[in-house]
Amino acid sequence: MDMSLQEVAAMYELECTIGLEVHAELKTATKIFCGCKNEFGAEPNTHVCPVCLGLPGALPRLNSKVCDFAVKMGHALGCEINPVSRMDRKNYFYPDLPKAYQISQSDIPLCGRGRLDIIVDGDIRTVGITRIHIEEDAGKLIHDDDFAGTLCDYNRCGVPLIEIVTEPDLHSSREAYVFLENIRSILRYIDISDCKMQEGSIRCDVNVSVHEKGTPLGERCELKNVNSFSAAVRGIEYEIKRQKDIISSGCMVERETRRWDDKKGISTVMRSKENLQDYRFFPEPDLGAIVLEHERIERLRDEIPELPNKKMIRYVIEHGMNCDEAFVIADSPDKAKLYDECVALSICKPRSAANRILGDVTKFMNDTGRSIADTPLTAEALSELCKAAEDGVISSTGAKRVFIELVTKGGDTAEIIERLGLAQNSDEGFLNEIAEKVISDNEKSVSDYIGGKSNALGYLVGQAMKLSKGRADPAKLKSILENKLKKEN
Repeated sequence: MDMSLQEVAAMYELECTIGLEVHAELKTATKIFCGCKNEFGAEPNTHVCPVCLGLPGALPRLNSKVCDFAVKMGHALGCEINPVSRMDRKNYFYPDLPKAYQISQSDIPLCGRGRLDIIVDGDIRTVGITRIHIEEDAGKLIHDDDFAGTLCDYNRCGVPLIEIVTEPDLHSSREAYVFLENIRSILRYIDISDCKMQEGSIRCDVNVSVHEKGTPLGERCELKNVNSFSAAVRGIEYEIKRQKDIISSGCMVERETRRWDDKKGISTVMRSKENLQDYRFFPEPDLGAIVLEHERIERLRDEIPELPNKKMIRYVIEHGMNCDEAFVIADSPDKAKLYDECVALSICKPRSAANRILGDVTKFMNDTGRSIADTPLTAEALSELCKAAEDGVISSTGAKRVFIELVTKGGDTAEIIERLGLAQNSDEGFLNEIAEKVISDNEKSVSDYIGGKSNALGYLVGQAMKLSKGRADPAKLKSILENKLKKEN
């Protein structure tokens, strides 16, 4: 029996392979090849000069801080650092590139092969890094319904970038998203980029290939204009489906560059994919070789702290957190430092400290926009608070009140509990007296509970807590009430 092309395609298991090119603007004071200010949000075309405008006779001069930042990222990703590298001209014409070429790096980048270990749904994955190189950014084209045509803002021309290129080691939009989140966290940890996606300071191009499992990679398509990590996820999923549909129909996927339109949720063809020779790379004649001394490379290596991806893996494997919890803490240097200090003190359980940071600390930072470093909160005070809650000294409501005191005014946890009268009373005589008073004053609720309405007990406990002004131990109080109500039955 003859089979249709669709049925034949269905017999084969198709898999997706993804490679990423992440562009991160570096937060240097000045641009990469001139002294113009590196600042977002200025009036159009006010941070420009003959060098970044590409005027004849203007010569570039490399900002050494850009090299240091790139090498630090290379160390963070375990890359081979090339002690001698060079800049190259990448030739293409587009209105946002006034000199009609971009100064970048081609065959000898600052950083060679490396790797990044990430944890996805509890499994550790290794993503190969092909290279990290430095280059200048292009300008910005502005379109608006208020005017016809296109305006050019060249303030961004010459803003320093690193481009992080991965091996084709990712196989789902979820893995790509986790990788991108880890890259952003690392950039923040080593303090070389502000990673403000709304300002375009980190963005990525996505290469997607769909092919039969166990066979060589199929033709890849590149998605441009991906301006957020969530857009990358949507773009990848769209492209996977598009390529699978093409293959299932018996056609071949063509290599091309596509523009991702996140509002419409579709990609459209920009151009058939060019080869490297189309850019006519050649060594930049106006800049000499970049030579990095061994001592400089090692000094930059020593400046790298424990990175968030390694913290995440440690939190999951050693501390029993799930991946989402580990990311929330590890992603913030403030939270990770606070958590690690609490664990080192051994005053409270690590789980208690994690819960407090995931809850109260995260909420405070989100609500106020402040970092923990800007507050008087210390790891010792937070640990003492967690210990008090563990031991039933204070209720969950009381703990929140103490936390607000600690994070806004500081102080001693025990003194705050005493001053605010938040210590829970576990004295059985006191609790019995409260329980009897509540049972006496709430005959209907007592009758409801005896009649089988179990939720009436919650009401009675609430009334008892109110009567005790929140100082009664709720667990013991509930147990006493239950015992007394059984006797009433």
